[in-house]
Amino acid sequence: MAQDTHSPRFISALTKNTVALILAGGRGSRLHNMTDWNAKPAVQFGGKFRIIDFPLSNCINSGIRRVGVVTQYKAHTLIEHIQKGWGFLRGEFNEFVALLPAQQRIQEEWYRGTADAVFQNIDILRGYNPEYIVILAGDHIYKMDYGEMLAAHVQTQADMTVGCIEVPVAEASSFGVMTVGEEDRVVKFAEKPADPTEIPGKPGWSLASMGIYVFNAKFLYEQLVRDADTKSSTHDFGHDIIPYLIERYRVYAHRFEKSCVGMSTDGHAYWRDVGTIDAYWEANMEMVDVVPDLDLYDKTWPIWTYQEQLPPAKFVFNEEGRRGEAIDSMVSGGDIISGARVFHSVLFSDVRVGERSEVIDSVILSGCRIGGDVKLNRVVLDNRCEIPDGMRIGFNREEDAKRFHVSKGGITLVTPDMLGQSIHHVR
Repeated sequence: MAQDTHSPRFISALTKNTVALILAGGRGSRLHNMTDWNAKPAVQFGGKFRIIDFPLSNCINSGIRRVGVVTQYKAHTLIEHIQKGWGFLRGEFNEFVALLPAQQRIQEEWYRGTADAVFQNIDILRGYNPEYIVILAGDHIYKMDYGEMLAAHVQTQADMTVGCIEVPVAEASSFGVMTVGEEDRVVKFAEKPADPTEIPGKPGWSLASMGIYVFNAKFLYEQLVRDADTKSSTHDFGHDIIPYLIERYRVYAHRFEKSCVGMSTDGHAYWRDVGTIDAYWEANMEMVDVVPDLDLYDKTWPIWTYQEQLPPAKFVFNEEGRRGEAIDSMVSGGDIISGARVFHSVLFSDVRVGERSEVIDSVILSGCRIGGDVKLNRVVLDNRCEIPDGMRIGFNREEDAKRFHVSKGGITLVTPDMLGQSIHHVR
């Protein structure tokens, strides 16, 4: 009798025999000064989380409880966050979130590409003895049941399965673009093409790789060794591994909507690449919608994170022009809104807003101190900024650009360094 490859029992057996590897070593240079001191996956998102929390939570909620996080660029904050917030798994049950920094275990070089980052940890992966390996990007916001993708991988008898999502052609040049045949078998793949291929019968849209891959473990080891021995290779999954495999082996696309958790209000699967200041600001602003496309309040698929011990948020004073209030906003533990108005904004933990100040359409990261009579509009304040009394940001683009970074979409990024506030003490 044929095995039901989508039964909960079967999927549970698959996830128990799987190791997930999250690639979290990238800088994320398109976020500009936000990643001067942190890797992109460590950047805060959604009021109390970090970007890395989303793929990690997807693993735990999918039943994958053996996870490696590959780190490289300025990883201290990321490592500290994982140690504090992800140490609840039980080693005696063979559960773990392991940190895999660039150790030069195989060769005396840093990670040279996504495939090389996995290859340099191949001895560790072999020691875990998994049947399947899931490779994940550590810098996207989404909810996904990887168990469904694993089941589809087994059902199609694939050697490799690539998670994919439909994106507008105008945006597709930032992704690996696939062409598929019958049963979604991949027949062509181009990494960040200048002229992306459209989906047949759906003009204006392309099928893009999400940077999510499922491999049969032994097959992956063979391909990583082969790629490492290929001198002309850039040792990248998109540039080298996938194009090589589709001509020789069974590579299938797995459409995100088949395993996403929680469709958006318009019926589309929610997935965001928050790799630019504009995209980061916009995705955070979506969180304050009355019915946000990404439901952070869903108890069936929770997003886990490090819970800092802070008192509740507080709003003080109730006078005309000096009233502590937040409208259409998210505020977090430790925040004090002191006679100030916060409108359509996201405030992370331990933020203070002084009297008669206004924060509008802004994202305020943890530890910021906003003085009195300050006006902020369409601003991203990086961690621990101190805004002096009376400052105006977000009202005069030319003036803002002299001191701060102003994005193409008109979002002003402010960091402590831009304010002349050294919080890293490198001198």
